[in-house]
Amino acid sequence: MSRVFEDRFQCVLFDHVGAGDSDLSAYDSAKYASLDGYASDVVEIGEALGAENAVFVGHSVSAMIGALASIARPEMFTDLVMVGPSPRYLDDEGYHGGFSRPQLDELLQFLDENHFGWSQQMAPAIMGNPDRPELGQRLSESFCKTDPAIAREFARTTFYSDNRDDLSEIRARTLVLQCREDIIADEKVGEYVAAAIPESHYKLLDATGHCPNLSAPDQVITAIREFV
Repeated sequence: MSRVFEDRFQCVLFDHVGAGDSDLSAYDSAKYASLDGYASDVVEIGEALGAENAVFVGHSVSAMIGALASIARPEMFTDLVMVGPSPRYLDDEGYHGGFSRPQLDELLQFLDENHFGWSQQMAPAIMGNPDRPELGQRLSESFCKTDPAIAREFARTTFYSDNRDDLSEIRARTLVLQCREDIIADEKVGEYVAAAIPESHYKLLDATGHCPNLSAPDQVITAIREFV
């Protein structure tokens, strides 16, 4: 998808440490026990590239990682695109995150006991779009490629994180893209994120599920083009 922006931007793609084609030997459990560890990597990449006034595009938990990087280096990342973000997945008093503690504990226990079974069962639910099962299969294959031990730690870091207080610190101009029927971060969560960020723009896509970059890429591209 990044190729469509190469006419105007230098596009940089990377895998977070522990995922994709990253160097697994660089993974450190202590460093990556919080999202700040991942955010520091983003800043390090930006420094290596000499980035200024950059646009960070992040999906799901990576959206919050990018937000933390922008807070740390506001001159480096001046624009954010957050696709399906959530600052906290757990429900709290006066806050809707979408999950109760027992639900998350059960979800993570399943991941502990059967990484591949979890991937095959959860991927279609996360993807949504049951009429297009190939999308769920694609996501499942991506999950299965992740080292199971790292996947378990990353899931805990993600689902037990709480970055609500960080939202008001974001100074970057921000686009929040939200889908309908998203079981990971539903519309209430997206609306909360947009309302808490000082300079934000909220757009509800005509798409369902948690991964519109795969299920509705044209809509995501159009929304980003209009924003940047």
